[in-house]
Amino acid sequence: MKIAASLRTAITALKALRRNPMRAMLTTLGIVIGVAAVIAMMEIGAGSESALQKTIASMGANVLLIRPGTASSGGVSFGAGTTTTLTPEDSQALLRECPSIANATPMVRARAQVVYGNRNWVPNAIYGTTPNYLSIQNLEILTEGEPFNQRDVLNGNRVCLLGPTLARELFEEVSPVGKEIRIKNIAFRVIGVLAPKGANMMGFDQDDVILAPWTTIKYRVSGTSLTTTNQSSNSTTDSVNTLSNLYPSSQASLYPKKSSVQQADNPMPVRFANIDQIMAVASNASEITTAIKQATSVLRERHRLRIDEPDDFNIRDMAELTSTLSTTTRLMTNLLLAVAMISLLVGGVGIMNIMLVSVTERTREIGLRMAVGAKGQDILHQFLVEAVVLCLVGGAIGIVLGHGGGLLVRFFLQWPVKTSPSAITAAVLVSAGVGIIFGFYPAWKASRLDPIEALRYE
Repeated sequence: MKIAASLRTAITALKALRRNPMRAMLTTLGIVIGVAAVIAMMEIGAGSESALQKTIASMGANVLLIRPGTASSGGVSFGAGTTTTLTPEDSQALLRECPSIANATPMVRARAQVVYGNRNWVPNAIYGTTPNYLSIQNLEILTEGEPFNQRDVLNGNRVCLLGPTLARELFEEVSPVGKEIRIKNIAFRVIGVLAPKGANMMGFDQDDVILAPWTTIKYRVSGTSLTTTNQSSNSTTDSVNTLSNLYPSSQASLYPKKSSVQQADNPMPVRFANIDQIMAVASNASEITTAIKQATSVLRERHRLRIDEPDDFNIRDMAELTSTLSTTTRLMTNLLLAVAMISLLVGGVGIMNIMLVSVTERTREIGLRMAVGAKGQDILHQFLVEAVVLCLVGGAIGIVLGHGGGLLVRFFLQWPVKTSPSAITAAVLVSAGVGIIFGFYPAWKASRLDPIEALRYE
C-alpha cells in the first residue's frame, strides 16, 4: 500500500510539473549552470592537476635514492656510502620484485676533467648509468643525437651524452655529436646532447653533467666504488719521475706494474661489481611509503641480513617535493570544492524560491486535495518529488553541458582536460541532495496549510 501511495504521489508531482514546462525549465536553469560549471571546472582542474603532478614528478618527487650504508672501524664512522653493498643485480631485483617501483637504474659517480682539443672543463658530475636513467629523469628526448642503449652498457662502450652546459663550454656553437672527448686520458665518443633542465631546487646545475654506461665509468674512469674528489688533479707519478721522488728505489721489479693507462685499456673482470647508488622511481607520489617498505624487504633478503642486524643501505625520498605536491593538490581540491558549493548553493536558492512561489499559487489545489482525504505527508512527498526531479533533470543537463564545455576548452585553448567519473557521480548525488534540502521547507509549508484556509485563498 505504501509503495502504491508513493507511486501515485510521484505521478501527481510529474503531472504538476508538466502543467507549466517553461517555469520548470527556468527553475532548473540555476542547477544546470551550477552543475555545468562544476563539471567543467573539475575536468579542467583534474587535467591541470595531472599536468602539475607530471611537472613536479619530473623534478624528482617520486624518486628514491638508495645508497650503501656506513662503514666504521675502531669506533670511527667513515660516513654514508662507504660500504660496498649495492650491486647492479639489486637494481634489477627491485624492478622485478617491487610492484610499487616503476623504474630503477644503477649509478656510478665520478668527477674528472673533460678535455676536447685545447679546451677543458670539470663538470659537476659524471654519471655512469643505464638507459633507464633517461626515463626516470624525463630526458628521453634529446636536443640532438641519440641515447646509448643496453648493449653499450653490457659491452662497456666508450660513448657518452653531454649536458647543454658542458657542450657549450667545450664546443661553443659547434655540434659535439660524433666528436671525441677525453676523460682521464680515456677517449669517449659523444653520441647526443641532453635537453636543458636548468638548476634544481638546491641550485645544482643539472645541465653540467655527462652520462655514460656505468660499466665504462666503473672500470675505465673511476676504478673505485665512490669518487667524490676532483680526479683531474691526480697525476700519473708511476710513469713520470717528479721532484718528490728524486732518487727512485733501485729495487726494480722483474715484472713492472701496469700504468694507469694500461689498466684502463685492459680492465680485469671482477666477481663483485659494486655501485655507488640506485635511483628508483615510485609509481606515483602516494606509493612512496609502500615502495620504501618493499625495497627494504627485497634488499635485506638479498643481502642476507638477520632480523637483529641493521640495514646496510640507506633509502632517501624527496620529502620536500612530495610535501609540495600534496599541499598543491589539496589546495586545488579545496578551491574547486568551494566554487562548486557556491554554484550549487545559488542553484538551490533558485529552487527554493520557485517552489515557494508554486506553493503560493497552488494553495487552493492543496486545500482541495486535503479536503478529499490527502494527508500532510502526501503533500510533503509531492513537493519533495517535484524539487528532486527538477534538480536531477537540471543536473543531467548540466553534466552534458559541462563535459562539452571541457572538450571545447581542450580543443580551442589546448588546456589539459581529464574526465572525472567521480565528479559526475558526485554531481548527481549533490543535485538530488540540493532538491531535498532546498525543497523541504516549501514542501513542509505546503503540508502545514489549513484545508479551510487554503480553500478560501484567493
